[in-house]
Amino acid sequence: MNQLKETIQEYMNKMVKPVFDQLLAQLLLARPDDVINWSINWLEKLQSVNQKGNKQETQHNQSEEEEDEDDEVLPIQKETKKTTRTGVSAEVYGEFNKKENFKPRVIEKTREQIDRIRKKVLNSFLFQALDEQNLHTVIGAMEEKKFQPGDFVIRQGDDGNELYVIDEGELECTKKFPNQPQERFLKKYLPGESFGELALLYNVPRAATIKAIQPVIAFALDRATFNNIVKDAAIRKREQMEQILNKIELLQSMDTYERLQFCDVLKEAKYCRGDKVIQQGEQGDTIYLIAEGELEAYKEGQLEKVYAYKSGDYFGELALLKNTPRQATIIATTDCTLYYCDFKSFTRMMGPLEQILRRNIGRYEQYLQ
Repeated sequence: MNQLKETIQEYMNKMVKPVFDQLLAQLLLARPDDVINWSINWLEKLQSVNQKGNKQETQHNQSEEEEDEDDEVLPIQKETKKTTRTGVSAEVYGEFNKKENFKPRVIEKTREQIDRIRKKVLNSFLFQALDEQNLHTVIGAMEEKKFQPGDFVIRQGDDGNELYVIDEGELECTKKFPNQPQERFLKKYLPGESFGELALLYNVPRAATIKAIQPVIAFALDRATFNNIVKDAAIRKREQMEQILNKIELLQSMDTYERLQFCDVLKEAKYCRGDKVIQQGEQGDTIYLIAEGELEAYKEGQLEKVYAYKSGDYFGELALLKNTPRQATIIATTDCTLYYCDFKSFTRMMGPLEQILRRNIGRYEQYLQ
């Protein structure tokens, strides 16, 4: 029975989940009225691309065998799989996202502008994987743009050719959901944050409307530079982060758009077994989400642990909700990967979940009397 369960789980993870994760993401971005027909068309397109890739793989293998019957098959399979994935990405995500002979635009800037852009883009995880040369190219291609209160920077449903990194000012993000008469407010954007990348990553219309509520200075990056320099690393990072956030029970009520935006305020930290993550009595301004590993909470003067944490849990919220110093010491009992953000960013993104946090205090409050 255990072997059968493991076989089914392996099949789900390798064969089913990758397809349905992509389909779900595209559905939530496109929000078609006819979900069934839209999904069928998307799957047929994916099937067509895969069949084309398999045909190319067969022809390639036959050609190699004719040249040298003793050639190893394994290296050919690795190469052709890579080619097939590239084909899926190019065709499913659209012609606009194909790479080309690329010469990045260069917009002249002062030293002060360059320093401002560098400081802001390095706060966004979209750009954190870039090496120095690519970062230099991205900064050179960015264009400073100014908006006044009431100006719409992007509108839901429009095509998008730029992403924006905020230098100064605030903007509000709203979204119109099906069968709802009014747009729903999602969040405020503050300096250092970026937006507009979803349309470039997946070649879909703008997923929300963003309007300036203060005088705003932002740096705009064009689609061509994004596709050729940033996109591949950004997609890998987005997928990795979304897989991690999907594990966090606290975030299950967020839709894909909100979850992806939440990625922008998270930072990663790794701890070894035995490390103290937070110390009882210190002032805390951070909440932690556990991607991997296990931790335990202890209160001074008590031998019994307050709580045991595992992958998918969160901690640090008591200082946020009670406005008090840290109530316990949290120690890693295995090597851990955590994602964290400051309370201001958390409440701005996750404010509606405050009641869930308060309800869950009861899981260990009995130990903190």
